[in-house]
Amino acid sequence: MEEMQQLLNMGFPNDLAAQALAATGGKSTLKATEWILNHKSSTTTTCTTFSTPKPSQPKLDRFFHLQSKPSNNPSSPTPSIQIHQTEQQEQEQELQQQSKRPKLNSPHPHQPLSERMRPRTIYDVVGQDHLLGTNSLLRSAIECNRLPSIVFWGPPGTGKTSIAKAIVNSTSASSSSYRFVSLSAVTCGVKDVRDAVEGARKLRLSKNKRTVLFLDEVHRFNKSQQDSFLPVIEDGSVVFMGATTENPSFHLITPLLSRCRVLSLNPLKPHHVALLLKRALNDPDKGLTESVGTHLDVNGEAIEFISANCDGDARVALNALEISAITAAARVPVKESRARGEDHVENEEAGVGSFAVIVTLDDAKEAMQCKHLAYDKAGEEHYNLISALHKSMRGSDADAAIYWLARMLEGGEQPLYIARRLIRFASEDVGLADPSALNQAVACYQACHFLGMPECNVILAQCVAYLALAPKSVSVYRAIEAAQNVVRESVGQNEGVPLHLRNAPTKLMNELGYGKGYIYPPDSDTPFSSQSYLPPSLQGYKFLDWPTSNTQLMDEKPLLPAGSF
Repeated sequence: MEEMQQLLNMGFPNDLAAQALAATGGKSTLKATEWILNHKSSTTTTCTTFSTPKPSQPKLDRFFHLQSKPSNNPSSPTPSIQIHQTEQQEQEQELQQQSKRPKLNSPHPHQPLSERMRPRTIYDVVGQDHLLGTNSLLRSAIECNRLPSIVFWGPPGTGKTSIAKAIVNSTSASSSSYRFVSLSAVTCGVKDVRDAVEGARKLRLSKNKRTVLFLDEVHRFNKSQQDSFLPVIEDGSVVFMGATTENPSFHLITPLLSRCRVLSLNPLKPHHVALLLKRALNDPDKGLTESVGTHLDVNGEAIEFISANCDGDARVALNALEISAITAAARVPVKESRARGEDHVENEEAGVGSFAVIVTLDDAKEAMQCKHLAYDKAGEEHYNLISALHKSMRGSDADAAIYWLARMLEGGEQPLYIARRLIRFASEDVGLADPSALNQAVACYQACHFLGMPECNVILAQCVAYLALAPKSVSVYRAIEAAQNVVRESVGQNEGVPLHLRNAPTKLMNELGYGKGYIYPPDSDTPFSSQSYLPPSLQGYKFLDWPTSNTQLMDEKPLLPAGSF
């Protein structure tokens, strides 16, 4: 029955619950519970079971405290009072335990150093002077308290998210004018955006406070998800700020770009990164001291090495500095000074009495490990590097071409993709100046297919060097481009093939004049130029400009009649 099950769920024994239900009529769990609480003839085992609640049922006492009535026996305190006193004792013990816990200096002690050192206002931002300088767009918008919708585009660690947060904190009367809401396209969807927009609209109506909606990694939203921002940006419900590492021209829809201002961020210079590292070293509250729990020093060589090898990424630099400090602190024994009441360390290498952790150049090198290569197989950097390789070979700079080849291979590019591009280059840029270049490129592709990486790296380098040092001619490339333009623009009125150039395999075709008047060059003493091979409307067109000598200038152009294009 239901009442019996409820009593058993409260922790009462089966016999006691059945006895209580029988004594109270069996229809009220409350009366049965009161009977158990006030019953004096229970066995010792039963009383012991009730008076000492099991640790696994901490909420049972609260249930009795709310449900039970006071006992009719004035000589003994009611169970509800006893249980209430027990709750007070438990709360006091909990408060005592909390007071004994060590207090942390930082509200977020486990945050990475790069997160703790984010700038609070735009005046704390290092680098990006072209965006935050005097009379710049952002500075003027902040001073006028009229923030536009913005898309921040730049490499990782250049300050996209930091600048967005700093802008809101830097506006005049920021505490009452703007609210900052941060989302990430990696973890949120359209529903999260709608909830944020709905909250922004309510806040604007109730408190006349605008919302800055920041979306990190905005390029990860698809077309329909990006469309959801369009109406709320137009009606002013939110000030949209997005951050992306990908080229907005390729990954963001045109309507969104037309409603936002795209601001490009540059990698930080080494002296900017060094300034950030020194700032983290000298900040006593949220800086490097918070990471290791003691005072420390960093050699200038370590700061210089990290600044020069982080590729302008402040996050990489700060995290490397933090790892360096932890590595340095781990090798120094920690001793507690009771006299001074603080923790300090003794650096044995510096001598007795020196209490400082020294971060050396070796610590920095250990933290940096291998250098990160900025490369993506399908993004903008992929096309940037192949363009650099192509143009270096075109400029006959074999050293630069081999360097860009190495960048692509180390970034994980497929060797067959590079080999296919070399085949194209052999005809497009070398062409008739060295016809054997095409054979070299095709042989390179086949060898790469046979061997694969890493053995085919030398084959690719050989072909790249050969093509870079080979004589160049774009005559064939320009000739086919010019001919295709003529065909596309119907300059020749799409004329049929002249009759003398047609074959006449049948008697009917021969009677119609197919092949009539054709001059077979091997059997004729007439110069080849005396016979026309172009349609009548294209007589005089010259698509391929190739001189009788085998030398060709890079600036050659096809000779076409004036006004033909």
